Amino acid sequence: MYRSEVFLRQIEPRTGRTTQQVVNYVLWPIAVMTVINRVVVKAVNGSITDDFRPVYNAALAFWNGREVYTADFNTVDPHYLYPPSGSLLMAPLAILDPERSRWLFIGANAIAILVALYLLLRLFDLTISSIAAPILVLAAFSSETVTNTLVFTNINGIVLLSEMAFLLLLMRRKDLWAGASIGITLAVKPTLAPLLLLPLVRGQWKVFVTALGIPFILTVVAVPLSADPMAFVERTVPYLLESRDYFNSSIVGNGAYFGLPDWLVFTLRAVFAVMVLISLWLLYRYYRHDDLFFLTTTTGVIMTASFLLPSLGQMYYSMMLFPLLMSVILKNSVMRNWPAWLAVYGCMTFDDWWSFRWPAFGRAAEYMKSTLGWSLLLIVIFCVLGYRYLVARREGRLDRGIDPAYLLPSLEAVPPASKAEPAVKD
Repeated sequence: MYRSEVFLRQIEPRTGRTTQQVVNYVLWPIAVMTVINRVVVKAVNGSITDDFRPVYNAALAFWNGREVYTADFNTVDPHYLYPPSGSLLMAPLAILDPERSRWLFIGANAIAILVALYLLLRLFDLTISSIAAPILVLAAFSSETVTNTLVFTNINGIVLLSEMAFLLLLMRRKDLWAGASIGITLAVKPTLAPLLLLPLVRGQWKVFVTALGIPFILTVVAVPLSADPMAFVERTVPYLLESRDYFNSSIVGNGAYFGLPDWLVFTLRAVFAVMVLISLWLLYRYYRHDDLFFLTTTTGVIMTASFLLPSLGQMYYSMMLFPLLMSVILKNSVMRNWPAWLAVYGCMTFDDWWSFRWPAFGRAAEYMKSTLGWSLLLIVIFCVLGYRYLVARREGRLDRGIDPAYLLPSLEAVPPASKAEPAVKD
């Protein structure tokens, strides 16, 4: 009876709840059930898009000493695109049968995403008991990027974990470990390679020892074990450098799908490239000593540009923008405006915009939503940083940075210098 009273007391305490407690009690059950739904139901059910099958087939072929790079690139089915070092790391998947191996891969990605979200909280000095924790978990697992990563069963969840570990270790100056965290995924796919710009401009040279050394060593080990290592260079690399007009949300991909003229595609890419370069310069010039803001915002700019400007960008890559989104809690965040979150909706929404009543509009909205989202995000960051710079220059305080004036510490009143009296000669 006493234990029952203690349990019931948790449901209706005598003292009032704080706002944080109320939000946690409301959101944690919803967040947990959303995670379970995405992992146990949607991911296990799968989709017509199956990113895992070609990986499993390649792992099985590598494990048995058969040729790996045999995909027919004339089809729109998912292809196996990992280098020999990636085949080496993926080979253990072939130990189990395809179904159980897929379930294991789903579980590994789900755990990796949850750990990555925890590391993201730690990056901002937050704990799992904070109000941000359930909000972050619920928002992440409600997004298209996490949901389709699990449903399609690809490796992006593990890549996200690598990104979070890299940023956290980079900020704490644990350079070799930071390089190792990113080097493991570079051995499989180059998604995070643009982030090596961060240690480059910060002078953290040790990062490159492990970031480049690990994939190099794995490649040296994998090549003799692979039946057709040169086929990756001869067949797969040229395909990776091409721009396809399906499942491609980059400017080039959407331009090809909608039949835009080459000059317009080139102009759009050039304009956004200039905005990215100016944004990166402003971040480096005025924010490189503000570690948290610089790392999270610069990561967002770099990764968004890497999705939008090259030959291939897919919507579920947007997972790598979580550090930028989390930066909204910073007072000087570039994300504290509604256009930024309209952009986030575009590149992360799980909403379906197909319309039977207006098919042309629905098709354009569905295929363009992530492209427009990434584009608007870069525009917002460029405009916010540019406006801050212009205001600071007009007010003559560029030597104090370009943060809004209300965020800067007030200058102490300095009495006017008295005129020096002329020296008296003896």
